[in-house]
Formats: sequence, C-alpha cells, structure tokens
Amino acid sequence: MTQLLKISLPDGSVREMEPGSSPADVAAAIGPGLAKAALAARVDGEVRDLNRPFDSDAELALITARDEADALELVRHDYAHLLAEAVQTLFPGTQITFGPATSDGFYYDVMAPASRDPFSSEDLPAIEEKMRELIKADKPLRREAWSRADLIAKWEADGEAFKAEWAKELPEGEELTVYWSGDDWLDMCRGPHLASTGKLDPDAFKLTRIAGAYWRGDQSNPQLTRIYGTGWLNKKQLKQHLHNLEEAAKRDHRKLGREMDLFHLQEEAHGSVFWHPKGYMIWRELEAYMRRKMDATGYREIKTPQLMDVRQWEQSGHWGKYAENMFAVPDMVPQVDEDGDGPAKPTVEKDADWMAIKPMNCPAHVIVFKQGITSYRDLPIRLGEMGCCHRNEPHGALHGLMRVRQFTQDDAHIFCTEEQVVEEVRAFCELANSVYKDFGFTYHVKLALRPEKRFGSEADWDKAEQELRDAVAEAGMANDEYGWEELPGEGAFYAPKLEWHLTDAIGRTWQVGTIQGDRVLPDRLDATYVGEDGGRHRPVMLHRAIFGSYERFIGILIEHFAGRLPVWLAPVQAVVAPIVSDIDGYASEVEAKLKAAGIRVESDLRNEKINYKVREHSLAKVPHLFVVGKREAEEGTVAIRTLGEKEQRVMPLDEAVVMLKQAATPPDLAEQTA
Repeated sequence: MTQLLKISLPDGSVREMEPGSSPADVAAAIGPGLAKAALAARVDGEVRDLNRPFDSDAELALITARDEADALELVRHDYAHLLAEAVQTLFPGTQITFGPATSDGFYYDVMAPASRDPFSSEDLPAIEEKMRELIKADKPLRREAWSRADLIAKWEADGEAFKAEWAKELPEGEELTVYWSGDDWLDMCRGPHLASTGKLDPDAFKLTRIAGAYWRGDQSNPQLTRIYGTGWLNKKQLKQHLHNLEEAAKRDHRKLGREMDLFHLQEEAHGSVFWHPKGYMIWRELEAYMRRKMDATGYREIKTPQLMDVRQWEQSGHWGKYAENMFAVPDMVPQVDEDGDGPAKPTVEKDADWMAIKPMNCPAHVIVFKQGITSYRDLPIRLGEMGCCHRNEPHGALHGLMRVRQFTQDDAHIFCTEEQVVEEVRAFCELANSVYKDFGFTYHVKLALRPEKRFGSEADWDKAEQELRDAVAEAGMANDEYGWEELPGEGAFYAPKLEWHLTDAIGRTWQVGTIQGDRVLPDRLDATYVGEDGGRHRPVMLHRAIFGSYERFIGILIEHFAGRLPVWLAPVQAVVAPIVSDIDGYASEVEAKLKAAGIRVESDLRNEKINYKVREHSLAKVPHLFVVGKREAEEGTVAIRTLGEKEQRVMPLDEAVVMLKQAATPPDLAEQTA
C-alpha cells in the first residue's frame, strides 16, 4: 500500500497527498480560488515552484499576491526571463547572460547580434510588446535538471559564449537546472518561477532604460547592453511607482539645489560640496539645533585633528579593515627652491611616517577620553563633535549630497559602564525620536547583528546584541509600530548597531541614525577607568549619530519637503515685494521690522511686475511673500502670499511679524516657550 505524504499547513491542519503531488495539487484540493491565486510555495522554509513535487512529508505555505515581498521577487524574476526571451525572439543571434530581480524591478544583460548596432531606447517599445504577447500566450514554465556536460554542449551549440563560459565554471556533479518557457526557449536558472507566463500582469511592467555593462563587471571583458525594467503585481502598483519616479525627479536635491542657489559640485573638488550662503544657512540652523539637543542631554563638544599617524589607525583596527577607503600621505620634507620662483615640491623621506585623514572620529575620541584618570563616578562621559571626515568613495558611487568624500557628522561617543549601557541606549532612542519627530519623519528601527568577519569574543557579541534589544524594548520600540527587525550579518566589524530608517514623503526609506555598543575599540586602544574596587576596567563605548552626516541629511530634507523647507530652516524666510516703486520706502520699513524680529528677510525692489516676482520667489521656495502696494502703505498692512496656498491674507504689519516669528521658531525652542 502506497504511503501518503503528510503536508502540514500554517493553520495547523495536515493534508495527506499522493506521492508525486505538488503544492499546486494541495492548492487545488483546498479550493479553486486558492488554486488560481497561488503563485509559488514555501516548502520547509524554501521558496519553490508551485508544480515542483514534494520530496517527502513537508511544511507548506502557499504564496499569493498578499505575500508581497515574496510575490514581487518572483514576478520580477519572471519578467527578467521574459525580457531575455522577447529580445532573442525579436533579434535572433542575440546572446544572453544573466538578469536578476532588483529592489523595484529587473534587468537583463545581452549582447546584440553582430549584424546590428547595440540595442537602444528605440528598441524598448517593440520588446515590451513582444513581452506582452508572451504573457498572453500563457506559456508554461517548466523546471528540468541537466548535467553540466549537456548544459555546456547546449550553450556552445547555440552560440551562447557567455552562458557556456559560466556553465564550465559550475561544480562537477552538482544538479543544474534550466527553465523552459513553453517548448521553444530555455534559460539556466536555479528558480523558482511562476507556473506560467500568464500569471504575470501584462500591464504591470515597463522597460525604463538602457545602459552599458561589462561581462562579469570587468572592464577588460566585452561590453554588453543592460536593459532595465520595473515590474509589479498589478497595474495600480506600476502606476504608483511611475508617479513616484516622476515625483522623485521633481524633488531631486541636485536640481532644487541649483534652483534655490544652495550649493554646487565641480570636478576640481569631486566628492566635496561648495556651499553657497543660502545652503550654508540651512547647515547653520541644523548645527545650532543639534547643539541645543546635545547640550540639553549632557554631551560635551570637542574638536579633534583631521590628520593622525597611521599607527593609531593600525592599533584601532581600521587600517586593516578600511585602508582602501582612507586617504593617507607620508610626512613630507620641503626642498629649497633654487630658482626663487615659488616653493618647490616636497620630497618623501625614505623612512617617512604615514599620516591618515580621518574617515571617522572614534579613535580620536578615545584619545580625549584617555587624558587624565577617569573614575567610575565620572561615567557616563558623552563626547560630541561636529566632525569633518573623508572617505575615498569610488568615483562612480558619488551622488550629489547623498554620497560624498568629505562630510561632517553629528557624531558622539558615550563612555559608560556595562551597567549603564541599556539606560544610555534607551535615552538615545528617545533623543533620536524627538529629533525625527521635529522634522515630521516616521521611521523603522532595525538591529544589525554580528558580521562573519569581526573582532571580539562571542560572549561580548552576545552581551552587546542583547543590550541593544533590551534598550529598544524599554524605549517601547521593539514592535511592529516601529518596524522592528533584526538583520543578521550586517553589523560593523567591532559592534552590533541599531539603525533608524526614515520614510520620506514619497515612501522612500533612508538609513540615517545609528548607535553601536562597542567593547572592541576601548580594548584595542587601552581605554580604562578606575572602578569602585580601585582596579582598572574597560568602558563600553557607544558610537552614535542622529543626522548621520549634515550633507546627506540636508539632501534628504530637500527631497522630503520638495524644497519647501519648514520656515525655521528656510534660508530666506520672507521677501518683501512692492507692487510699484513709490512704495519702496514702506517696503524697507517692513523689511526692517522683520529683521528686528530675527526673520531672514530680503526686499525685491526691482522694476518688475508683481506676477514675475511671485513666480521667481516661488521657484526659490521662499515660504512667505509680503506684497505691499499703496493701500498697504496707507493702512500699515501687508498682503501675505504663503508658498503652496492659493489665497493671500491681508493683516496688520505688527500681527504679520508676530505670526512669522512664531512660524520661524525652531521646534525645540517652540516647545520650551509653549
């Protein structure tokens, strides 16, 4: 008698199935609605094809569109394969390579036939249409196991040089799989895939752009064409994503930075920012705000050197783990200028010491902590620094304010006893929450756990990770409301870390604030305090930041607010614009009163029409425009046009000054006076 398979379902029930049955059979047995909705299956925790037979008794969870993360990964993988099939169908002789799913879509790298030019954006509409035809054909997607030799022979026979090269590097004896689309096209893939092309929505994808890519990322290899697309579960999701892309383009901080005259970048200082007066005013306001927050919570501000001996970085461990990202120079010996026409270039001594420009502030803060004798009664010690750092980021990774080589952190390090760690981290959670709340951000909190390559004992890592868990729990944030999640392997080499992931106005997330519980650096740099027992003890070092870096945080703010910064952050908070030149005197009076109240205000006395001035200052994202004419001058009033509002308000000048002064008060100071 054949022994039935026992398939355990998430609700605790068990289905008995015939050997050779698949998750699709279980879905059909439960009901036709589930059979239609099922996209794939999680069998004993592994995502598999719906039609792949069970190997033995198993735990089964069927994946539908409600399981959005898994479902999106599946459909995007299928769209990528469909893209490759469409390209080869339309352009015979095209060689294919690989095409993964991405965070918002998919891509596939291909090489055009020698008989034609490389693919361009003009080819995308035809490829899209062919993909839709293949979806509507509802071709079954079928998994097969092949031997390595057969797979190599197949690719060589088809002239697929890239696939053949890859297949030759696969291990001997390992089961290799291919997926057929119908009976006429296949690709090498581990899977899983949907049951058929018809499971995809023909109106839920779009090919977006074309770029160059080298085979296996090596510039010495042939250049391929990478075709990008975005793929979703339904048309509504695609429409929302395309809207978000349009909105993101409008909010691009580089574009708005030019329009608002905030900053610029140029090749002579690639990776560093030239801040203009208006942009630096935003910086100054943020810096003053953060100083007030730090002063109120017991931090003492310090300033440490940009250059330190490389031996310091070797001792800390950064040189071994991070040297390729650091800028370092040898000590130079100046030469005498024999010609007398300027200083000669310095020469490098044979045994010169190397100095490194700091990529982070941590070792320097330990050095400050170590000056003098510290007692347990002095702890915790909270040292903060608006620390300028440099990191040798790859040229291609640089991106406006978001990824730079020179940046300034709102950095701080807390030196405390083990018994103080949980309370210090809990207090930081509350501080970070108050800051993000002031800017209107919601966020998720995640715990990045020990990486594979790390310093420190397992016992110390166990302790450090648990301390962060306990602190978040005490702060009331270890729950779904705050998106609590643990991230295995993503901690720093010296410490686990809590991460704050902000969500902006169009749903994008930005990892900003962090706090790390470090026992490694105090040990490597020999930091100690005198305990109650009179002996020497190691402090725990908490690395923490809230903005992360001023450059990136300003970029995030510009995009989050689409340039319409809160009044307290706006570089120019108001502009006084007379309608006719006869009113220039009253306009100057209005400006003077606003300045006396501490408002950043300018007057626009140009001989231009008022509609032109309104448009220009709206583009510059000035929050308030005070329009004054003869009536306003006679009555002592102003007509206020607020950015984003259609109607203007007329009010007495003194009331307008009070109103604007309140709007321009930073949120932390407004709380103190409320």
